[in-house]
This record gives sequence, C-alpha cells and structure tokens, in this order.
Amino acid sequence: MSNPSGAVRGLTVAEKIISAHAGRAVRAGELVIARIDGVMATDATGPLAIVAFSEMGGKRVWDPAKVSLILDHAAPAPNERVSNLHGMMRAFAREQGCHFYDIGAGICHQLMVENEHVRPGDLFLGADSHTPTYGALNAFACGVGSTDLAGALLTGRTWLKVPETIRINLVGRMPSGVTAKDVALKLVGLIGAEGANYRAVEFAGPAIREMSLSPRMTLANLASEMGAKTGLVDPAGLTLPYDFVPTSPDPDAEYCVIHSVDIGDLRPQVARPHSPGNVSPIDDVLGVRIDAGFIGSCTNARLDDLRAAARILRGRRLAAGVRLIIAPVSRRVFNHALADGTIAALSEAGATFIPAGCGPCVGTHEGVPGDGEVVISTANRNYQGRMGNPNAQIYLASPAVVAASVLAGAIADPAVVAP
Repeated sequence: MSNPSGAVRGLTVAEKIISAHAGRAVRAGELVIARIDGVMATDATGPLAIVAFSEMGGKRVWDPAKVSLILDHAAPAPNERVSNLHGMMRAFAREQGCHFYDIGAGICHQLMVENEHVRPGDLFLGADSHTPTYGALNAFACGVGSTDLAGALLTGRTWLKVPETIRINLVGRMPSGVTAKDVALKLVGLIGAEGANYRAVEFAGPAIREMSLSPRMTLANLASEMGAKTGLVDPAGLTLPYDFVPTSPDPDAEYCVIHSVDIGDLRPQVARPHSPGNVSPIDDVLGVRIDAGFIGSCTNARLDDLRAAARILRGRRLAAGVRLIIAPVSRRVFNHALADGTIAALSEAGATFIPAGCGPCVGTHEGVPGDGEVVISTANRNYQGRMGNPNAQIYLASPAVVAASVLAGAIADPAVVAP
C-alpha cells in the first residue's frame, strides 16, 4: 500500500513480525503462509488437536522443542472423562518428547512466558483465545482452533491474513490505586467487545514505558476481549532476563484507527454482567452486594496481583457470608508468595486457595457460583454462564477492587477500605 504521495509506507509491528516469518514484506490484507516459533495447547483443546494430527497422517511433530502441552483448564480432573483426556495428552507428550506441564504447574500463558517458550519477535500459536497475552513480550501471538494447531504441529507453518492495526497511545501517569486491569477494562469499553475483530492492537505511549512485564501481560490479554487477532505492547522500557532485539513500528506505518487515551484521571473500572465491554467507573457500582470474590486467571493472578490483594486484606477478615477463592497463576508464583508471607496474609483473612489453573474462570469446576449469586472476579470474561452458572452475576475488576469488595461485602473502592 502507498501513501498519498506515492511512496511505499512503513510497516506496523504485526506486519514486520509476519514479514520476517513469511520471508517477504507483507501488508495488511494479504494472505500468507509463515513459519512459526512455537505452539501450545491445553486440556480444553489438546485432545482434539491430537486426534486431528493423527487424522492428517501425523507421526512426529515438526519440532518437539517448540511444542508445549498443559493441563490447566480442568485440573485436577473433576471426572473420569476429563482424566482420560489428560491421560491422552500425557501419552502423546511422552511419545513425541515435547514439553508437558501437569496439573498444578500453572496456567498455559504464564508457563509459556515463565519458561521462555515464547520470546520477543516470535510468531506463536496457541489453541486458546487468550494467546495474545504474549504480545506483552513484543511477540505476534494468536489463538487458533484445534485443527489449525494440528496442521502447525505437522508442518511448523501456518496461514493467516495479515491484520490491520489499531494503535492505542496511553498518555498520563496512572493515579494511585489504579492498575493495568483498570486501563485494560477502560479500553475494552472504549473499543467494544467486537471493535477490534481480526485486527492487531498496538499499545504504546508514555504510560507503557513505566510498566513491568506483568501489567503488560494484562493489557495484551484483554486485547482478546476486543476481538483482536493479537495485542502488541510497545517494548520500550521492558526488562527481560535475556537480551532481545525489539520490533517497533516504522514512523510512517499505517493504522486503521488511532486512539489517544489519557489515563491521568482514571478511576478503578468494573465490567458489569454480562460482557467485558459493559464497563463503567467503580463509582457507578459501589455498594452492589457480593457473595464471593475470585482472584485468578491468566489476566490477574501473578505475584504483584496477589501482593496487591494482601496489602488490603492483611490483618483483616472477609465480610461475614462472603468467600474468596484464589488460584495463583503458577506454582512458581505460589511458591514466591508463600515465601514472602503473601499467602499467609490472604489465608488468615479467610481466602481459600486452589491449585494453579483456570477452573473457576471457565466454570469447569472449583468455585461454580449458585443461582442468583454475585461474584467479583479478576478474570477476563463475564459472559452469561462463564463461571459455570448462567444464573449468576459476574463482575470483573482488578485484584485490589476484589480484595476491597470481599472485605466490605459489596463492591468497594480500594482507596476507601485500604489500611
């Protein structure tokens, strides 16, 4: 594509990464076949991918070192059917020699980052809709179906349409008590639950440069709730335990939409039932009675999230009749939180811990709410039935808001209840 002067325009981050993997310069709208750097599947998608791989005549995966299988969606197995699917994945991993993470190791997206299976500049596929989380690393990562993943297992390549890109420039300094989850919810409300369908989203601007990896993962994760193909966070200011070459857009890259969002006066945000796009400032929902809180999911269950909740709950108790379930994002995170006293503070406040995994978020087991119950959750989705009961009401918020709310027994502002 050319700009009005006739000169060839520059490339977005998505176009640059795909170009590097397609072996030629590509532009938004083109259909390409590209090599991939890694794939991942969970117990929700892995069994179907294994069956499809076999039906395609697959005998050996293209590169076992680049394949990861994780048990996290229904782990430990809640019934014999799921247990047998877990057994299928264990057997396939042994046979192929690929990476395998058993129950309790953690949520797939955290494990891919923790164990460096995905790196900046990679083109990565995951059979899970929140695979764009790896965009926090400056990688092009997208979710695919089990059949597409099976093809990638066989060939080490994939096909895709190069997406247009929405650029979001975040300016201003986040106010005290406001987190990346609040920023992400604000953006989902702004863009809409389908506003970025099959588009890449670039998160950039001065506010990004002050963020560590964890809040960047929250931003990229919520790109999925805009319908995005992938989310890409500006690598400026990003520190990783290894050297990397950042991929940045050209100054004359072309975007389909550019938003400039000032977060300097942002209030904590809450997504009301039954859509992550149904977002409002916390002031509009203060005092809504709750029955339970959930801190977990690939969006907000990392060490900084647990510590944020512990700062509010330490030395205090949950409101009468309110329960709090916590699923750390990985065993490694749990062990760090255990060592520094975070787990003790949360447990003494009345929280119940379950194994690292996705269970309550998707509603497979462990924490399904009852009819008419109201839950405030740090997860990424609150569609009707998302936590396993279509008759429950699910609100989405940051770990700090969840902690404040279970302490008050109603949706509460962390700034008001904090010690």
